[in-house]
Amino acid sequence: MSRVGKIARRGFLVGSAAIAGGVAFGVYKLVQTPENPLREGLRPSEASFNPWVKISADRITLITPHVDVGQGVVHMQALLLAEELDLEPGQFETAFGPPAPAYYNTAMAAEGVPFATTDRGMLAETSRDALGALSKVIGLQGTGGSSSVPDSFVKLRVAGAVARETLKRAAALAYGVEPADLRTQAGSVILADGTAVPYQALAEEAALLEPDQDVALRDPADWKLIGQPTLRQDVVAKSTGMQSYGIDIRLDGMLFAAIRLSPYRGAVGDADLSLAQDMPGVVSALRISKGFAVVADNTWTAMQAALALEPAWGPAPYPAEQAAHWEALAASFTDARWDATWRDDGDVEAALSAEVIAAEYRAPYVAHQPLEPLNATVRVTEDRVEVWTSTQLPPFVQRAVARITNHRKDQVVLRNQYAGGSFGHRLEMDHVLHAAEIAVQMKGTPIKLTYSREEDFAQDYPRHMGMSRARGAVAGGKVQALALDIAAPAPIASQLDRLGYPFLGPDIQIAAGAWNAPYAIDNFRVRAFRTPGLAPTSSWRAVGASSCGFFLEGFLDELIHAAGADPMEERLRLCRWDAARGTLEAVAEMSNWGSPLASGKGRGVALVESFGVPTAEVVEVSATPQGIRIDKVWVAADVGRVIDPVNFENQVQGGVIWGLGHAINSEITYAEGQAEQSNYHDAEGLRFDQSPEIFVRGLETHFTVKGVGEPPVPPAAPALANAIFDATGQRLREMPFYKHIDFA
Repeated sequence: MSRVGKIARRGFLVGSAAIAGGVAFGVYKLVQTPENPLREGLRPSEASFNPWVKISADRITLITPHVDVGQGVVHMQALLLAEELDLEPGQFETAFGPPAPAYYNTAMAAEGVPFATTDRGMLAETSRDALGALSKVIGLQGTGGSSSVPDSFVKLRVAGAVARETLKRAAALAYGVEPADLRTQAGSVILADGTAVPYQALAEEAALLEPDQDVALRDPADWKLIGQPTLRQDVVAKSTGMQSYGIDIRLDGMLFAAIRLSPYRGAVGDADLSLAQDMPGVVSALRISKGFAVVADNTWTAMQAALALEPAWGPAPYPAEQAAHWEALAASFTDARWDATWRDDGDVEAALSAEVIAAEYRAPYVAHQPLEPLNATVRVTEDRVEVWTSTQLPPFVQRAVARITNHRKDQVVLRNQYAGGSFGHRLEMDHVLHAAEIAVQMKGTPIKLTYSREEDFAQDYPRHMGMSRARGAVAGGKVQALALDIAAPAPIASQLDRLGYPFLGPDIQIAAGAWNAPYAIDNFRVRAFRTPGLAPTSSWRAVGASSCGFFLEGFLDELIHAAGADPMEERLRLCRWDAARGTLEAVAEMSNWGSPLASGKGRGVALVESFGVPTAEVVEVSATPQGIRIDKVWVAADVGRVIDPVNFENQVQGGVIWGLGHAINSEITYAEGQAEQSNYHDAEGLRFDQSPEIFVRGLETHFTVKGVGEPPVPPAAPALANAIFDATGQRLREMPFYKHIDFA
């Protein structure tokens, strides 16, 4: 089957599934406006024009439903609303809002279509629209996949404009003037004579009006906030230790819980609960579905008591030893394990019939390891459940908790919290469900469950491991052919299984970051092979691209070297997407690519597209007697529109540090059925004295607006590996790199 035929078939399946979903739920749902959840409990003096804005006599509240896990997404959402509502920083407060269908995320669903970002054809666009519509039907509220900016960019500006125009109409009625004679500025409606009427003073009048829906968005030339450096709302609180996270929740009468779960994820046997129950400070020792819990008067006591238990555990449902995991991957390159052919340009086999260059690349399991361990606080009463936690999937958590406690979904009140990091970790919800299991056995008492760091590592669903086998050919100083086969477990299938959703079709993340590479190699094929039966996995920052970007860009560099070409010039020759080419040109100019380097120094470049964002990075290293030192990194990413250049720069720099640190140091390995790594000493990040200078440039030529939470991560590892080769002649094909080379 031709590449077009394969893509068409996948697109047909995606579109058919979405249409079937629409029929099942009722087509009317596709055009129905979701109910505004802010109207429930609204006082007569309060106005809510839509699910994102609430104004009372004493405050303006902007609802920012995408949860902040450190990426500054509350700041971004507030800027979009405030831009159109004519608010200045400091004039409003923010809240995450309740779980609600009104906060459905269209962009998150649309990223799942099996079409390249650059494919704007009818089939691709129809499939995106269909999945976006289905996300509305099912109320897919979630944060992830660098989707918050594209999901929010238009709808939140519209929400702000609706509130603005309705407030103007309220002022017109109150003062007997025409709305056309009014304007807004800094949180007030300005009358013709210059009198400023604060929005809060108009709340009661505005509450009686139907919101104006026919609004015009402001010309970008008139923007005051978007695109400008603005102090993030949470910076002062985080800098002074005053920011409250989920782990900081304190309630009257609260008790504290710790858990002991199977490190093998297998069957749970018996345990003598008295070993914990009889310890000072322990209130109760309990059985839960996947293990045991201890409730005490403080977290430390609960953790120590949980360690005192001596449970019987069943064996792991996956290979006990790490070597067997690698063997399973190696055995997966067969027709029986074929998942999809994602790219098939030209005639690869014919182009590889002569002299062939071949290599195998590997990427390990990697833990999420955010600084704030998983935690949740739950209080269960007969007619109500209250949950305090940080989650990226609020409605899923709400529904799952309701099932555990035997309440209706609307009886579960979820108060989302700021998170001290996630990197995909809080797309999972086991910690909340365990807290609910404990709380339902101790009704009326708030139970705060906190994972120990060791339990957090042991129970993590890590990034999937992967292996690639690559072949290529060069001629005339150019890359002529590249065939990349990738074997891995299916991370999205694993994740959806835990959410209770069936998974249809191939898992796009097995080969993400490789098949969608913006290169026009004459003969280019990317195939994915699914390996079953390994450890359960989840989304990890950049998901498949964090591995496959390394596979592709590392091997492409090998081919370019074999061809005798310049790594930057050959990539520029191959690149056929203007936005992606622009990022390469930008980092070439920023890094002064091609200028002479001192002895022992090297430069490497990599270009990876993830979540629709082309990102190019150049890394410069020095080979020292103590090992490789990373000196500088230059990054260019094209997101279509930079909302806040300071936050953008911080996000990109953080992504680079994250990518470099994990490429050098981190992995999860299994021995006797359990993860060997238990804390940060086993999976170090990049140290301050190892961190390079990082120079960032945000480009805005992309045909649509995108997010930048994940895209800076994938190019970091291959750019570093390519720089090390340039400096030392040693080619690195396996992460973590410390196994093969020393770092200063």
